[in-house]
Amino acid sequence: MATTGSRTLQLLSLLQTQRYWPGSVLAARLEVSVRTLRRDVDRLRELGYPVDATRGVDGGYQLAAGASLPPLVVDDEEAVALAVGLRTAAQSGIAGIEDASVRALTKVVQVMPPRLRRRVEALRSATVAGSLRPGPSVDAEVLTTIAQACRDEERLDFVYTARDGERTDRRVEPHRLVSVGRRWYLVAYDLTRFDWRSFRLDRLSGPRATGSRFRPRDLPADDAAAFVRASLGGVAPTPLNVVAIVRAPLADVQATIGPWATTEPVDDTRTRIRMTADNADWALYGLGAVDAPIESVSPRAVAERMHVWAERFAAANASEGTGEQAPGIHDA
Repeated sequence: MATTGSRTLQLLSLLQTQRYWPGSVLAARLEVSVRTLRRDVDRLRELGYPVDATRGVDGGYQLAAGASLPPLVVDDEEAVALAVGLRTAAQSGIAGIEDASVRALTKVVQVMPPRLRRRVEALRSATVAGSLRPGPSVDAEVLTTIAQACRDEERLDFVYTARDGERTDRRVEPHRLVSVGRRWYLVAYDLTRFDWRSFRLDRLSGPRATGSRFRPRDLPADDAAAFVRASLGGVAPTPLNVVAIVRAPLADVQATIGPWATTEPVDDTRTRIRMTADNADWALYGLGAVDAPIESVSPRAVAERMHVWAERFAAANASEGTGEQAPGIHDA
């Protein structure tokens, strides 16, 4: 059996991962009696954690919403995942969350021991940002409201705007949130259409939990992500992993490169850039912002597209030299 101190931490961790625990189930997970569980809960309350208890045969425990958040208990792996997740959220398309993510990331990294900081930095340097092009902005409050309804299996009301601009009131049984192709989607059973649907969150407004619980239905797909991809007409395009070498020192490239790419020195005068882009044109937009000669670029699709761009610009320059305007180019 675990010691009292470690068992208390395990109890807190369990309460943080699930909204409500029946007392008998929680005691079985901790391998203690119900009486010992009650003492452990009292110990958490003495430490400042608000734990609500429901009495009776089916009674149980849950963390209550308090005026302030007590310290969270995380292990090494969870701490690293938290830091990486916050760094990603700081560059997300969720409105209002970027600044909060940066502040939270600063606090998390400050209390990390050096060995964990090195792991976080290693993950950051080895990870390429997912896309050059941001998706539609999603309100953070909308996202969290829907996420809680999914977790609590609670029916949800909202207004949805279709592609043609038509607005309709919807009541759904929310299943999962999915991020695909720079957009957020809600997979849910639509009680007004009597079928499964995927809803773009940037077209959804005024989500409100109804307080009505439901028994989850079987999703007609392997998982929520597969359902969204199928509703979009197939699998999303495979992104390009682009590698380019530019003739400029690392410090100069880092001063102009955005958060969508990682850099490393080749030597004192050259820098290697790695990025992930949806297509060759978006990769070239990013490389063009570096303002340095491009020595090499891969894969072949990007290199070939770069030659097309070069020929197009050269033709425009030649037309200007003869006093003629190339098609599509006009004086302001």
